[in-house]
Amino acid sequence: MADSNGVPFDYGDGCVEPGEKAHFRYEVGETYLGDSVAVPVTVINGEQKGPRLFLTAAVHGDELNGVKVIQKVATQYDPAELRGTLVCVHVVNVPGYKAQTRYVPIYDLDLNRSFPGLANGNTASRMAKQIYDRFIEPCDLGIDFHTSTRNRTTMYHVRADLKDPTVDRLAEAFGANVVLYGEGATGSIRTTATNDGVPTITVEMGRAQQFQPHLIERAVRGVANVLSEFDLLPEREPTHPSWYVTGDSETAKRWLRADVGGLVEMQWGPYPLVHEGDPICTITDHFELEQRTVPAPFTGLLVGFRENPVALPGHPLCHIVEIDRETHDVITREIESGEFDGYRVHDQDFRRDT
Repeated sequence: MADSNGVPFDYGDGCVEPGEKAHFRYEVGETYLGDSVAVPVTVINGEQKGPRLFLTAAVHGDELNGVKVIQKVATQYDPAELRGTLVCVHVVNVPGYKAQTRYVPIYDLDLNRSFPGLANGNTASRMAKQIYDRFIEPCDLGIDFHTSTRNRTTMYHVRADLKDPTVDRLAEAFGANVVLYGEGATGSIRTTATNDGVPTITVEMGRAQQFQPHLIERAVRGVANVLSEFDLLPEREPTHPSWYVTGDSETAKRWLRADVGGLVEMQWGPYPLVHEGDPICTITDHFELEQRTVPAPFTGLLVGFRENPVALPGHPLCHIVEIDRETHDVITREIESGEFDGYRVHDQDFRRDT
């Protein structure tokens, strides 16, 4: 009979035994004063062996929704119910988190372009190597949580390299309605881990610098779905969305950008479902003598849009993903019945009332 006992999780400076749950801070650098820069980590090591799933948040320091997701997940589960290991890195970019900035401060280094890191590299690269070697590379699967950058918001969705069968399975299991295909940026957690044999998805959810409870709760359920799908929670049945869109080609998704500078007024709404030719926004000069209307190039969903009301030529205005007739009809029925779970109505977040 095969041995079903769990195995220790060794992170270099310590070890979490099967049946243990450990909260600790792991040093990844130093400040100017020589004080420790340490990332908060929770490892929940199941009594029985199984897959290892990592969760990461705040690799961009002002993207906070994922921090709350991981806090909730780390509190929710115990070793006795897990078959495998859950590795939770609550805040990846600690310097950026403390300063509430996207990048590693002082030199504006993007930590999510620094993986897998270098032992003798710059500040971000050294941090990345410590985190990657200890908490990402030893795992079998991963979920990296993000929000939009400042002055934008994004619909709750997944980004994934769907040509990898396990990534495809992971993305579908998470249960978001929208999944955008892409290999991802070089040096990002998702791309680096997937290329190294640790299938990983990115979850994009809402705005920077705030907690959005309805998105956080959806993501907590998404993690539970993944735990169930990959047998870390074998007794739980995963849930599935009523509709599912995959932006699996460049023609099915598009960033619309400003061709002129001026004042931007969003015209879409109240729901992010738009039809070909619908006005998405207008751009006017300060005298309101010239106006440029930006139409939807096809029928689809707005999965991200600009919130800053001024723009220069080339600034992104919105991100749209094309949908087919069947998906359009399902979304329309949900809107009509009040069940559509999106992210904005007349400048406000919206969700299904319960």
